[in-house]
Amino acid sequence: MLRYTRLQLAVKAALAVGIAWSVAPFAPGAAADYPYYAPLGALVSMYPTVSGSARAGIQTLIGLITGIALALVALLFGGPTVWSIALIVGVGVLLAGIPRLGAGRDYLPVAALFVLVLGGDNADGYSYGYAVQMGVGVLVGLAVNAVVFPPLHLNGAVDGLAALRLNLARQLREMGTAVGETWPPEHEDWSNRRTELVAFSREVREAVQLADSSRHGNLRRRRHQRDLSADFRALRAMERVTLYVEDMTEVLATAIWKTPEITPVPSTVSEALERALLATAEAVETWDAETQEYQEAADAVQALVVQMNSGASPDSPMDATASLAMSLRRIMRTIRTEEDQP
Repeated sequence: MLRYTRLQLAVKAALAVGIAWSVAPFAPGAAADYPYYAPLGALVSMYPTVSGSARAGIQTLIGLITGIALALVALLFGGPTVWSIALIVGVGVLLAGIPRLGAGRDYLPVAALFVLVLGGDNADGYSYGYAVQMGVGVLVGLAVNAVVFPPLHLNGAVDGLAALRLNLARQLREMGTAVGETWPPEHEDWSNRRTELVAFSREVREAVQLADSSRHGNLRRRRHQRDLSADFRALRAMERVTLYVEDMTEVLATAIWKTPEITPVPSTVSEALERALLATAEAVETWDAETQEYQEAADAVQALVVQMNSGASPDSPMDATASLAMSLRRIMRTIRTEEDQP
């Protein structure tokens, strides 16, 4: 299904290209002879955020001008030949490796090649027209992106954080259900979800970062206020919880299927562990240290710790349970700490 934001970007790109092509013939001097570069400039500056458009446009022009200058220097020593073209393009590719060039790195060797091959006897005029029309296109693209419904990707951050929280709660809930089943449990989907949780948390971080960057230079930010600093705090807290849940998943899966004799979960604490996992899942889903769910989870985790400590003995090792209990306490503390932040 076509995403609305992508469709919006496509419409704005089409509009920017059309405007750039319309104004290109009015460029000063020899630049009017090269109108086809204006739509290209508009296209390369269309990014999902206004700040991204500005950055990409400036970087493209820097790369473009650098490539043009490189070609003009080469032409001082004679016309284009196989050797001069190969040398200049090679140098251009080397310079394109500079990280700070960003989007401009792709246009540096291309601009050098175009000036050498297409400039002909009028390399100066061609270079001028190329640079001016690309600049016109970049300005048009930036103006369209900034004025025509400039994108604010706040919903992606909100939805991403909510989805991550629900996924963490689901994982804890399924682990709690597995503890309460006859071992080995019939279902084991949760045991293969460790890397998925970490990968999803990275996607959520990208969504929050995109929401933050979309505010810069955006005319709509004043009408759509959101405390993204709070979102970043929540994200960091959920990333910590993700690591705890990932570790718990590995510990419990190992205790069930790999080394049940070495790291068992004794029957004396299995019920308490099940209650603690299920209650913590509810606390993670609500993510509020002032709710009844949080208090019930805190009590369940404390009850697990008390029962574990009272039942530990050389004949009843609690290594796996102790690791799980410690992670549960860290999860509860993370929720409390994040909620206490101003």
